[in-house]
Amino acid sequence: MTDDEVYEVQRLYPQIFVACHVDHVRAVSTRWRVSSQDASILVYLDREFGLSPRALAGHLGVAPSTLSAALARLAKLGYLSSKPNEKDRRQRELRLTSRGAAAISATSVLDAERVRTLLSKLKPDEKKAALRGLALLAQAARKM
Repeated sequence: MTDDEVYEVQRLYPQIFVACHVDHVRAVSTRWRVSSQDASILVYLDREFGLSPRALAGHLGVAPSTLSAALARLAKLGYLSSKPNEKDRRQRELRLTSRGAAAISATSVLDAERVRTLLSKLKPDEKKAALRGLALLAQAARKM
């Protein structure tokens, strides 16, 4: 890891954030009823790959019991599913639902139209590489 690599992330990420950011207040009073805490939970979930509540709590730096009520509420709203793990039925797997993905998009601090415009400036192979790079950075972030 070089200082130049660190600098590049520090330099480039804010450019994307500033270009796509909108002042946005997440509140439980909106149609989606997603608070900032709810959003921080939902963005860790995936539609295809399940995540255990314990692993999610680890990513968020909280005790699993702390998440219990929030997970129940988000499941009731239809934003996530909680099903038994296929390999170990005693374990639960959390997955983002389509409704949850829509809630993330609607309540994101990154404006969907601005992100769409940003991505439209890239050639298909560049877009694929950019999204893969973001996915890799997010994967590394989850390991922190």
